[in-house]
Amino acid sequence: MKQPTMRPLGMAAFAIMLGGCATFSEDRGFGLTQQTAAQRLGRDAVWIRSDSDAQSVRQKVTALLAQPLSADDAVQIALYNNPGLQATYAELGISESDLVSSGRIDNPRFAFMRVINRENDVKIESLLSFGVMSLITLPLRMEAAGRRFEGTRRAVTAEMLRTAADTRKAWVQAVAAAQTLQYMAQVKESAEAGAELARRMARAGNFARLTQMREHAFYADAAAQMARAQHAATAGREQLTRLMGLTDPASFSLPQRLPDLPGAARDEDAIAREALQERLDIAAARLEAESLAASLGLSRITRFTNVLEIGRARVDEGREPRKRGWEVGFDIPLFDFGGARIAGAEARYMQAAERIREIAVTAQSEVREAYSSYRTQHDLARHYRDEIVPLRKKISDEMLLRYNGMLKSVFELLADSREQVLAVNATIEAQRDFWLAESDLQMALIGKPSALGLGGAMTPMPAKPAGGGH
Repeated sequence: MKQPTMRPLGMAAFAIMLGGCATFSEDRGFGLTQQTAAQRLGRDAVWIRSDSDAQSVRQKVTALLAQPLSADDAVQIALYNNPGLQATYAELGISESDLVSSGRIDNPRFAFMRVINRENDVKIESLLSFGVMSLITLPLRMEAAGRRFEGTRRAVTAEMLRTAADTRKAWVQAVAAAQTLQYMAQVKESAEAGAELARRMARAGNFARLTQMREHAFYADAAAQMARAQHAATAGREQLTRLMGLTDPASFSLPQRLPDLPGAARDEDAIAREALQERLDIAAARLEAESLAASLGLSRITRFTNVLEIGRARVDEGREPRKRGWEVGFDIPLFDFGGARIAGAEARYMQAAERIREIAVTAQSEVREAYSSYRTQHDLARHYRDEIVPLRKKISDEMLLRYNGMLKSVFELLADSREQVLAVNATIEAQRDFWLAESDLQMALIGKPSALGLGGAMTPMPAKPAGGGH
């Protein structure tokens, strides 16, 4: 009976055909991040992968820096220019390379041996083998790697959204700190004027020394608060500079005041529903569990042997006719029956299932907490705006009337002026806290990137069966 034959060239062509099915995508998986940035932020996300991309980004950043930065402009510059975010985007390339690698079968292995005996007879043996097990497990490996790649896409997208939220919060902090610095300068100026007037009156003998020392204490305290406000303004600006990936904090200007409060607060029930549907960490955890389930299936298939090779063999031995044949090689499960691998895979799957439940419970709690802060800060900011500031203005107007009628002293008028400025400053802080709480609420609806496994924390892909040269 004639033995079946397969030419080495045909085997190589078959392997190339199968391996060529797994290729890199055109956008390297960045499309989800771009789409999310457009839908949720109304901004454009760019992954810089060439000199032309870098040049285009520089031009866009320069155009945005030419005018006072809004919060949206600051977010856009961060999405363009933040170096840490650009490094995170590289996770997509790493993960997709793993995906493509998992979709390619092991390279065939060639072995050659040449032996000369004492009679100078030459024996030559050659073997071209092909990993069959690699081909059998190819669909499962590709499925597991595909889920991991999808998890990486979601993790990178969440990191992009976190950077945007941090940048928006830094913008709020910087603008509020600059506003506070302006008002604290007015307080210091008023206190300085009061302290100087008290000093002159005390020198003339028309003012009690205790009252004069109180005015000087007001001025000293105002000077200390002014120094703190100056540092807060500098620190806020520097943080925003870092997040936007800039090197010079003087390269941009900010508006004079924070945005006005929205007309009404968001509905709590709608936010809770949105969180369960949109949280990226929940979706990523589900994908990881599915990947582990696929890995468990792979472990069961390769339980008894994870190396199975079949190849074409040829033997040239001296003057003897050339011998041809087949060779099959596999591991013998004499000591390791694969039970440990199965138990480990099952434990990892159960761990992932519990992680999903943990993330879901945490997500609901985080959203409720973030909404409570958001709603509280909204109500406080409106209270300061609608109640306290108007009341302080009325008091100031009454004090001015009494001062004009010589019923109040100049020191009482200065003290009231300081109190009015401090009330305005408290209003600024309340507005700042509201916008920060609003950013935290948005982030609670997205999920924490640290829970999504960036930076190598994700579950490793099932390894290829051994026995190849890939």
